[in-house]
Amino acid sequence: MWWLMSLLAGLAAPAQAQDTLMGARYMSPSEAYGHGAVAQGEYSELEVTSRTGTHRVRLDGQVFEDTAPRLADLDGDGVPEVVTVVSQFDRGAQIMIWGLRDSGLTPLAWTPPIGTRHRWLAVAGIADLDKDGRMEIAYVDRPHLARVLRVIRVWRADDAWRVVPVASADGHTNHRYGAPGMEGGIFDCGQGPEILTSDRDWQRVQAARLVNGRLQTRDLGRYSGPNSLRCD
Repeated sequence: MWWLMSLLAGLAAPAQAQDTLMGARYMSPSEAYGHGAVAQGEYSELEVTSRTGTHRVRLDGQVFEDTAPRLADLDGDGVPEVVTVVSQFDRGAQIMIWGLRDSGLTPLAWTPPIGTRHRWLAVAGIADLDKDGRMEIAYVDRPHLARVLRVIRVWRADDAWRVVPVASADGHTNHRYGAPGMEGGIFDCGQGPEILTSDRDWQRVQAARLVNGRLQTRDLGRYSGPNSLRCD
C-alpha cells in the first residue's frame, strides 16, 4: 500500500462522519528519518481532538515533517480537515489531508511525494486565493533547493476528493534549512490574498497573486528579516 500506518484505538467515543475537529498536534518526536530540515520537526504521530474525544494515527515508514498541522475547511461543509506534511522515507515529502470518519482518523487526499528521500516542502498557507469558491494550498517545493512556489486546489465532489495543480513560479522560498518555522504566508496587502515569500537569495520580498490560473509576482522591497514578510 502507498501508506503504512497503524491506527490507535479511539481514546473516547468513536468518530462520526460529521464530528467537528477542535485541534490537532504532532506527537512522538522521531529520529528515524533523520533529515533535520525543520528543527525538531519530525514526528511519528498525529493527534486530533474533536467533540467526541481524542483520536491518533501513527505512521510507519514515514514521518510528519512539519511545524504544526493546520485546520482548514476545504470542502465548505463547516467541518475542518487537517492539512499535514508527510515524508516517506524513500520518496520524500507530500501534502496529506486527514479527516474523521467512522473508522477514525483517515487520509482523504494527498499530493504525489516529491520522489526522493530528504526532499521537503514548506506550506505557505491555505485560502481561496482567486475567489472562485474553492480552497487552495500554497507551498514551496524544496525551499532550500528548487525554490518553486506551487498552488494546488482541493475540493470534494460527493464523496470523492480532488487535488489539482493550479500554478507554479520559480524563485521563491519561505524557509531556511534547520529553522523551526516558516516565514511569510498568505496576507492581504491591499490587492486581495497574496502569498508572501522571499526570493531565492533572501534579498527581496515577493508577493504572488493567483490570477486566471497563473501566479503574478510583484516585488515589495528589500528583505530585512521575518517581519518584512508580513502585511499587518
